[in-house]
Amino acid sequence: MTNLYLIRHGEALGAIHDIIGDTDLSPLGILQAERLRDRLAATGEIAADVLISSTFKRARQTAEIIAPALGLAILYDDEVQELRDGVGEGMHIEEYRAKFGEVNFRETPFRQFAPDGENWGQFVLRAATALDRFIRENEGKTIVIVCHGGIIGASFLYFLGIGSLQYPQAGFDTENTSITHWARRIFSGRPARWRLKRYNDDMHLRDIQSTVRIPWKAISATPAEGTEQPAVPFEEE
Repeated sequence: MTNLYLIRHGEALGAIHDIIGDTDLSPLGILQAERLRDRLAATGEIAADVLISSTFKRARQTAEIIAPALGLAILYDDEVQELRDGVGEGMHIEEYRAKFGEVNFRETPFRQFAPDGENWGQFVLRAATALDRFIRENEGKTIVIVCHGGIIGASFLYFLGIGSLQYPQAGFDTENTSITHWARRIFSGRPARWRLKRYNDDMHLRDIQSTVRIPWKAISATPAEGTEQPAVPFEEE
């Protein structure tokens, strides 16, 4: 069994102040990451073998906060950065719009976000290539990657075999510090297929504004399930 957990970073200062690019976590973002750490430490639900992080500040800081719960050193990798902004890095969104106009990847997928930045196809190719590399290097292991909403969205294109040159008509609204879990199990006599086990699991954030904390230690690390059966095969299988 190969398990891939994709964790989005906590809220970043850039999201609050409309600054493009690589910014630190906000105070709320730090709290979000701490709540995820507490959950993972209490439940032990992710028995990770490898912990990888994007090198952008918001992802690095999130990984550093949750790493003690996983008991692993962090491997930093540039290839799971969010879409690269080029000279737009550090600009206020209004300054960016005044200089470069409004970017619309649905209508112009081959336009760079800004000079020296990436277009949609370049970003998805990088993301998918990185995911493929991590999976091949860690076959049969449990991999955790702290990354970005764009990387998580690209994982759907990669695993579901959806064309990546055009921007998707439907998108994803991936929450900060949420967990996305892909798994591949090999059944005897059947080709291995990836399955989406969960998406956007941010239950650890639900008590931030509550007077009652979620009792994670009293919650099972795995759901109660019967014996897993292989899905009905596609006709070509």
